[in-house]
Amino acid sequence: MSTLFSAESLRGLTHFVITARSRSFTEAGEQLGITKSAVGKSIARLEERLGTRLFHRSTRKLSLTSDGEAYLASCLSALEILDAAEHTLCRRQASPAGNVRIDMPAALGRTLMMPILLALAERYPALRLILTFNDRLIDPVEEGVDLVLRLGELESTDELIARRLAVQPLRLYAAPGYLSRHSVPETLEALKTHRCIMGYRRGAPLAWRLQSPEGREIRFTAANAHQMGDGDAMLNACLAGLGIAQFPDAMASDHVARGELVTLMPAFAPAPVALHVLWPRARHLLPKVRFIVDELVTLAAEGHFGPQK
Repeated sequence: MSTLFSAESLRGLTHFVITARSRSFTEAGEQLGITKSAVGKSIARLEERLGTRLFHRSTRKLSLTSDGEAYLASCLSALEILDAAEHTLCRRQASPAGNVRIDMPAALGRTLMMPILLALAERYPALRLILTFNDRLIDPVEEGVDLVLRLGELESTDELIARRLAVQPLRLYAAPGYLSRHSVPETLEALKTHRCIMGYRRGAPLAWRLQSPEGREIRFTAANAHQMGDGDAMLNACLAGLGIAQFPDAMASDHVARGELVTLMPAFAPAPVALHVLWPRARHLLPKVRFIVDELVTLAAEGHFGPQK
């Protein structure tokens, strides 16, 4: 295989991946800085070399053929390998520098992630962190975010790569002051009589995940509940004695140790939930972003974010 052919193949591969993710020659051209026609010709040359059609073309949209789907999976794997090789060389030559924007859950981010990220910023002065706090899964491409940290069940992640860092146990908690005014619940029927503090998203309360002593998963929504769309607000309300709430261990463990919160109904604790770091599938990680991911993975293996299983 000649060098020219190899360069053309790599160029076509890159054009194909970006077009496959955007489903548009026009949008791919804008991302690549070339014309729509140039993208189309590059894809046509690639299809000719491969001897198969990669896209179904219509006047309204592009969609991948079955061969296109298979080729995309292989291309993404190849680009990840190339990106990792580049990252390894870059790490040998320079420390991370520049802006890295990271979005994370409000309460958990401040409690668990902030000390770690601030320590990284202290170690690498040329690294500039742009941190945002959000309890919904944002579109990182649309909002210009490099990395997203999320706890719990992920919504559709077709456009994202997710790397699990750890798991966090979920438990029910209440302040001693609240429990002094109410009975301590030990069953679901008793729990239904209590004032609860539920998460709130898209106009509805977020059900608690519980598990019966027999192992059956339960979705619990309290009829008598405060509803809040921010984890810090929920924690403050629970500490103030407004009711029972469900939190990951990382948010509540220090308060339990200080006697400010009490763990309730341990027999109904659900399976732990996963903490993920996510980034756009179509975006090749810059060395500074890859550096952050690698640091998080290393710290996760050391147990800084909770158990691995």
